[in-house]
Amino acid sequence: MQARQIHEANGQRTFALVLDPGDEVMASLERFAADEGVAAAQITAIGAFARATLAFWDGAKKEYLEIPVEEVTEVVAMLGDVSVTEDGKPKLHLHAVLGRRDGSTLGGHLLKGTVEPTLEVVLTESPAHLRRVHDPEKGLPLIRL
Repeated sequence: MQARQIHEANGQRTFALVLDPGDEVMASLERFAADEGVAAAQITAIGAFARATLAFWDGAKKEYLEIPVEEVTEVVAMLGDVSVTEDGKPKLHLHAVLGRRDGSTLGGHLLKGTVEPTLEVVLTESPAHLRRVHDPEKGLPLIRL
């Protein structure tokens, strides 16, 4: 992965990241956020995956239902945020729309994605920290403002 800070003003940094073939997107971005001390940010990206795992939140069961994607797809849109967990570690929450060869799409919560051939990411840090706290009623770690 290549990364470069492309802007900074008023406590807000913006980074451009280019992931390489074979990079796993979640691990790569969480490692980058930890290394740079990013505690709150917005993420957008486009590119392609060799394979991915999306998910759909089942509120009744309070669990994600996995959607394996075992084909090459274009990342038509990927967006989400970086926050920190209760123990201060970066946590990504990303959603993705993946385009298939026939033009149909799949979308959902992104659990995993293996880059092929590239993923171009813009990460814009916020000067305020976002913290996720587990909500037992919903069964999810939600941002606490």
